[in-house]
Amino acid sequence: MTQNQNQNQNQDPSTIKNPKPSYEPQVKGPEMTDRDRLNDILALEKYLTDSFNISAREASHVFLHQDIMTVLNETHQCQYEMYLMMFRKGHYKLEAEQQLKLDNAYQQFSNYSTQFPYQQTFVQ
Repeated sequence: MTQNQNQNQNQDPSTIKNPKPSYEPQVKGPEMTDRDRLNDILALEKYLTDSFNISAREASHVFLHQDIMTVLNETHQCQYEMYLMMFRKGHYKLEAEQQLKLDNAYQQFSNYSTQFPYQQTFVQ
């Protein structure tokens, strides 16, 4: 049995994840790993998107605002791509939710829409 097959058999069926790279150490040492570097870059991208959001909100010149929005969108895309790379490398996992819980949450928040001061029709 290969290592991938063994890992897949030990997975919880409600967990969505990829196997971690085989070259990663089992015990974390003081050296920076690929995961550490990716986490650092992801944290930087999140910080940049937060900062550009503020800059876009407060830009007083239309061309400056447009330029900041362009950079903001590119930064959001970089952050998303970094997350996807980390997911592909097994550094993130997702937990599948039961359909009943999703339906209940949808119903709960759908009911909130009746409290909006301006009623809108939503496509369902």
